[in-house]
Amino acid sequence: MKETLLLIDANSLIHRAFHALPPFTSSDGSPTGALYGLSAILIKVLRERPPEYALAAFDRDDTTTIRATEYKEYKGKRPPTAEPLVAQLLLAPEVFSAFGIKTLDYEGWEADDIVATLAERFKGKENLTIIALSGDADLFQLVEGDKVVVETIKKGVSETIIYNEAAVKERFGLPPTLLADYKGLAGDVSDNIPGVPGVGPKTATKILVEHGSLEKVLEEAESIGLTDTKLQQKLVANKDQALLSKKLATLNRSLPLEVELEDLRVKSIPKEETANYLEGLGFGSLAGRLLKPL
Repeated sequence: MKETLLLIDANSLIHRAFHALPPFTSSDGSPTGALYGLSAILIKVLRERPPEYALAAFDRDDTTTIRATEYKEYKGKRPPTAEPLVAQLLLAPEVFSAFGIKTLDYEGWEADDIVATLAERFKGKENLTIIALSGDADLFQLVEGDKVVVETIKKGVSETIIYNEAAVKERFGLPPTLLADYKGLAGDVSDNIPGVPGVGPKTATKILVEHGSLEKVLEEAESIGLTDTKLQQKLVANKDQALLSKKLATLNRSLPLEVELEDLRVKSIPKEETANYLEGLGFGSLAGRLLKPL
């Protein structure tokens, strides 16, 4: 019998909901738009494909991450988190708890790394499909066939799309295993990962398809040489930065998390209690949606 483990990148999902929806407020004036969006997504996923196991992973915002220690400019161009969003991030674990989903953070690392570690740990379990639910594309490097897939937001908070390995290749022109290499070359503006100056997405994809990895590209540039001498010069001059960029983009799959699969089992949602909780937040329409028969 097939079972599903749902691993949620909570921070990215909440950020996506915050920016996709109007700034709702509760009766006391507290901001609730992101929590509304998060609740709507959870209702959709749990009603359509209820998982046997689930976990919501959070960033720990009160500590410096390992990546920022290695590269102080990591995510350095992001504006401070808006106060209305900060307040909702603090309440978000309570929302997951209301839906019967455990939460976890880990000092020095990000939600993505928790998801990556648990996906790696449990992907060998027979008859278990792992779905990583996220608001962005950072988790695509975890995708393996149809065994480990990523579900992300397609439009607003009402439509999602699932990427298996074939879908990742179609979107990026590369397999999931080369997406960190891609960022090593092209960088990532959102995380302020530098990559190699002057190497854009098309060039990065082309040379990775030809050579198979960032390390092989750099080895070729330093030994035999590339036909594009200008590109070769850029790669040789920025070798260390390229390797650092790949390292920053690569998710940690080996955090020492004390988590067993059975710890993540989702019991039947206490619909009446959860609906009452949603009503308390002012989400009457969502409470009705939760209680509506399938």
